[in-house]
Amino acid sequence: MRRKLFDQAMFGAVVLCAALGVAILAVILLDVALKGAPALNVAFFTDRPLPLGEEGGGVAPAIIGTLMMLGVAAVIGVPIGVGTAIYLAEYGRGRLASAVSYTIDLLAGVPSVVVGVFVWAVFVRNVFGSFNGLAGGIALALIMIPIITRTVEEMLRLVPDTYREAALGLGVSRAKTILCVVIPTARGGIVTGIILAVARAGGETAPLVLTALGNQFFNFDLMQPMAALPLQIYSYATSPYADWHTKAWGSALVLILVIGLLSLSTRLATRKRAGF
Repeated sequence: MRRKLFDQAMFGAVVLCAALGVAILAVILLDVALKGAPALNVAFFTDRPLPLGEEGGGVAPAIIGTLMMLGVAAVIGVPIGVGTAIYLAEYGRGRLASAVSYTIDLLAGVPSVVVGVFVWAVFVRNVFGSFNGLAGGIALALIMIPIITRTVEEMLRLVPDTYREAALGLGVSRAKTILCVVIPTARGGIVTGIILAVARAGGETAPLVLTALGNQFFNFDLMQPMAALPLQIYSYATSPYADWHTKAWGSALVLILVIGLLSLSTRLATRKRAGF
C-alpha cells in the first residue's frame, strides 16, 4: 500500500513538473504573440527600418540577414558537429576521444559573448578587416557545433548494436555500416539536434554585435555588415519610442515563427523515414 501511494505521489510530481514546464513556455509564447501581433503587416516583412523617430518600416533586411548567416553557420557547423559526433559514438576510444569530448563540453559552456570576442579578434580584425555577415556566420557555427555534437552523439548511441553487427556480419565495411545503417536509423534524432542548434544560434545577439554589427539597409553581400533579427530586436527594445517597442515584440514573434516553421517542415519531411 505504501509503495503504491509513493508511486502515485511520484507520478503526480513529475506530471506537475512537466505541466509547469509547458505552462512557462505557453505563457512566454502567448505574451510575445499578443504584444508582437499588432506590428505585423505587409510593410513589416517587405520594408527596411526607418530612421529614428519615424513610424512605419519593417525588418526585411534583418530576416534576410538572419537566414543568410544561419545558412553559413549550418554549412560550417553541421559537417563538423556531425563528424565529431560520429567519431565519438563509433570510433572514440582512449585519450584522444576523452580530449575531444572534454573540448566539446568546454566549448558548450563558453558564453556566446566570448565566442563573439574570439571571432572579432581573429577574423574581423586580422582576416577580413571589417565587420561582415560571414564573420557572424562563423560565430554562430561555433555556437552550433557543441550542441549538434552532443545531440547527434546521443542519437547514434541509441541505435542498437545488433544493427551494426548484422551489417558487419554480411561483410559490409565499418564506414559503410555507419553511412547506410546507423545514420539513416537515427536520422530523425539527428535532424532534431541540428534544428535545436539552429534555433539556439538564431536567437544569439552578443556574437553578432561583435561580428556582423547590423545594417539598416538591404544587403546580400556576406562581406559587408549585415542585419539580423536579434540585433534588430535589441535596437528596437532599447529605443525610447513606443512604435519601436511594438516592432521589437513583432520581430521576436517573427524569429520564433521562422524557427518553428523550419523545425516543423524538417520534422514532417523526415518523419516517415525516421527510425527514432
